[in-house]
Amino acid sequence: MDPITVGIVGFSCVLLLLAIRVPIAFAMAGVAVVCTFLFYAMRTGDFLPARAFRPTISLIYGNTFELIHSYELSMIPLFVLLGHIAFRTGLTGDIYAAARLWLARIPGGVAMASVIGCGGFSAITGSSVACASAMGRICTPEMLRLGYDPRLATSSVAVGGTLGSLIPPSVLFIIYGIFTETSINNLFLAGVLPGLLSLAGFLIVIYLWVRIDPKAGPAPKEQTIASERWQMLIRTWPAAVLFSIIIGGIYGGVFTATEAAAISCSVTVFISVIRKALSWADFIGSVRETCIQTSQIFIIAAGAKMFVGFVALTGMAPLLVSLVDPSETSVWLFLLSLVGIYIVLGMFLDPLGIMVLTLPFTVPMIEAYGLNIIWFGVVVVKLLEIGLITPPVGLNVFVIGNVIDGKVGIHKIFAGVSRFLVMDIIVLALIVIFPLISLLLPTTMR
Repeated sequence: MDPITVGIVGFSCVLLLLAIRVPIAFAMAGVAVVCTFLFYAMRTGDFLPARAFRPTISLIYGNTFELIHSYELSMIPLFVLLGHIAFRTGLTGDIYAAARLWLARIPGGVAMASVIGCGGFSAITGSSVACASAMGRICTPEMLRLGYDPRLATSSVAVGGTLGSLIPPSVLFIIYGIFTETSINNLFLAGVLPGLLSLAGFLIVIYLWVRIDPKAGPAPKEQTIASERWQMLIRTWPAAVLFSIIIGGIYGGVFTATEAAAISCSVTVFISVIRKALSWADFIGSVRETCIQTSQIFIIAAGAKMFVGFVALTGMAPLLVSLVDPSETSVWLFLLSLVGIYIVLGMFLDPLGIMVLTLPFTVPMIEAYGLNIIWFGVVVVKLLEIGLITPPVGLNVFVIGNVIDGKVGIHKIFAGVSRFLVMDIIVLALIVIFPLISLLLPTTMR
């Protein structure tokens, strides 16, 4: 059987299974195993299953063993555990509380504080959905109580949650680095400036929104005193320490990303204990949630790794590279096509699923054009951020809707998100046109 035909059939089967809502891990692993078995069993035209068992088992065992024993993969449970402990002990909530006090008298200030709080949460946890879920419970009800436009109250947290994908530590950057064999240290550093640029863009949207419609974000009537503001700002020192360990340590060449994950997780536990904020029940609960979330990520990654092995077997990636001739197809047309593909996929699939499904095909083409693989990682993650708030299946939008028990209709949340989407597209364009935004910190790292 022709390898290319097997590859096309296999990829089509994956898309069909995803369309009928089969979990992506099982869709990719199942297709990879079945198609690999059929490929070897029918290689000479006759169906001889006996000669297909060994290479199929090798595909399953070899790829999953290599993935699970990856040194870099160990940072995922560490960062996830750090995030759960930081949330349960109030370390992430302090960031929002401080921003809330300092911006209290500014129209739209609570919405701005929510975005800043999401940025701080992201700098510790690295999970967009977890960020939207946690901060949605804290910020959205308060904004609704203060009389904010429901569209602003919900959409600001939904888009703020997407910062977890770009501001390091990011689970998506870790997976991208493992699958592309790229330095995760450099990926983390490459995400810092684009992440801060996205955060600043969201703040500008809120400012313009409230400037045009003052009733959308009224200033709270309660007064705050300077001592309260400074006291709350001082309480955010643990978050500053953790961010310094992760980014400062990596940039200064003191730690690798994996070492930073282990040290920052240990420091989080230590700080929580000395502040008497971490009970034994909280710790066990954090470990339990970490095991569940990490298992889900690992299962998807294992299925994707098998699918990557299957794609390599069929030779589909080289075929695509040969079809897209850099000398005939403009790099800007190529990039525009990729942007369109990722945005469409983002409307229906979760970010991790999109990444592991597309990387086997897109990375070889990026290399054929001579584009920087680190920069492309930032572009991909930014596109996945956009997918989290793009209808009809904007995951963060539905998370916020569930968090507030349906008090604001999904259509209203999407209506509010549309204003932020415009800014997201502007930021994406800047990242694409000016690669230095992503590459400045990695290129100056020690």
